[in-house]
Order: sequence, then C-alpha cells, then structure tokens
Amino acid sequence: MYSEIEINNWLKKMWLDYCKMNPQSQAIEELLVKKGEIIINDHIALRTFNHPSMNIKVFQKLIEKLGYKEKEHYEFVEKKLHAVHFEHSNEILPKIFVSELLVEKCSGLIQETVTNLAQSVTPEFTSNIDFMMKGRPWEMSYQVYEKIAKESEYASWLSAHGFRPNHFTVAIHFLKTFNDIRKINSLLQENNFKLNQSGGVIKGSISEFLEQSSTMAGEIPVQFNEGVYNIPGCYYEFAQRYKMPNGKLFHGFVAKSADKIFESTNKN
Repeated sequence: MYSEIEINNWLKKMWLDYCKMNPQSQAIEELLVKKGEIIINDHIALRTFNHPSMNIKVFQKLIEKLGYKEKEHYEFVEKKLHAVHFEHSNEILPKIFVSELLVEKCSGLIQETVTNLAQSVTPEFTSNIDFMMKGRPWEMSYQVYEKIAKESEYASWLSAHGFRPNHFTVAIHFLKTFNDIRKINSLLQENNFKLNQSGGVIKGSISEFLEQSSTMAGEIPVQFNEGVYNIPGCYYEFAQRYKMPNGKLFHGFVAKSADKIFESTNKN
C-alpha cells in the first residue's frame, strides 16, 4: 500500500506529464492562483481499450494499491465505452475515472488495430503505477489514426497518445472567489480559452448535484510513422459538486454529461 506522500508524488508527476500535453492547463492554473485561489483537483481521467492486456482491471489492481476503492460504473452506449470511478478515503485526494473502449463493438479496423497495439503492452510494462503516464508503447501510423478517427475519436486519441491522463479537473466548490461554474466560464472566455460547446457550455445541473464544463484540447505535435502531425492533446475540466438531500456532497458522475465531456478531445 502506498502512503499519501507517495500518492501525492505520483499525482505531481502525472500533472507534469499532463501539462506537456496541455500547456493551457498551467496558464489557467496561474490565472486562478493570481486571483488568490488554491486549486484542489476533483478527479483525473484515464483512457484505455478493454483488451485483456490493458483493460480497466489492469488499472484497478494498481489503483487499489494506492488505497482507492471501486465506486460506480457507467455506460456510454453511443461511444461504445464503459467506465469506473475510484475514490480514496481521504476526500481531498482526487477521484480517478477510468474508461475503456468496448473494442468488440467496433469495426474490424479498430479491432485489428487494437490487437496489433496490444502486442506492445506487456505485463512488465503495466506492472508499475507509472505506466499510466508512460505514453504509447507502440508505433502508430497517421494514416490509421485518421481512418479510425472517422469511427471513434476516442480510439484515435488513445492510439496516438497511449497511457496518460486525459484531463485534470478543478473542484470549483472548493474555490473561494470563483466558486461558481458561471464565473469560471466567464473568466476563461475573457482570457480567450475555448470551451467545449457540445450539449451546452455547462453540462449537468444542480438537480443532478453536478455541473461541469471544460476547455477544448489544443493541438500538439505528435510523432507518427510518417512524420510529425498536430493533433488534439488534453483538456482541463471544471466540476461543481452540490450537496444531496442527506447533506453529503455528491461524489459520482452523470453519464450524459460525461458523454459530452469526452468530446473535448475531438479534432476541430
């Protein structure tokens, strides 16, 4: 079992890797800090394929060693995704949201691609918790990337970037001045950060005890077999949680909102 110091060190390493994929995250963090805010991360999100070598169960074995426990499952029928979120007994530590593409429900092209990629995902590679920020252990063709993107943006993103945090999330309810999602969104738009408009800028509602918004992932250079191409990297999310009738803060996720948040990595 890992200590909280070790968990925090792991999260810091993951944040640094994430910032390379999403330079705007540091700019947003600096903007909020200048406004006097202390940022607490609500959750991090990870993506994978449901292949036996790298499915959610592979992640879960390591996540549980960090002291996290499995909480709820989510289904995204249209996007052919399944997801699980994990929580730590220390509520200040971020939740971990892991999703996987249900490859067997996809086309022969995606099934064949994932089978080929999986050959590079050895038990040794996934034996250490750091594999979740190791990136892609396989080679990738830009031509294949473009083909599978037509069917699944999720599959193309994961094939291109591999294992790394897809997004971090500001817990708006812990902020002092900008403790309202509308204030955060206005601040971001005033500073020219592009927000995800799918399903509306704000996804969710107070009645569902969770409101979310996110930036759109900026394009970053990525090495493919054919050369370097600019494709969407990562994005920054903002979550405002509300208390339920029992007086406790809602810690789960709303599937129909998360469905639209996934589109933050879609290529424009």
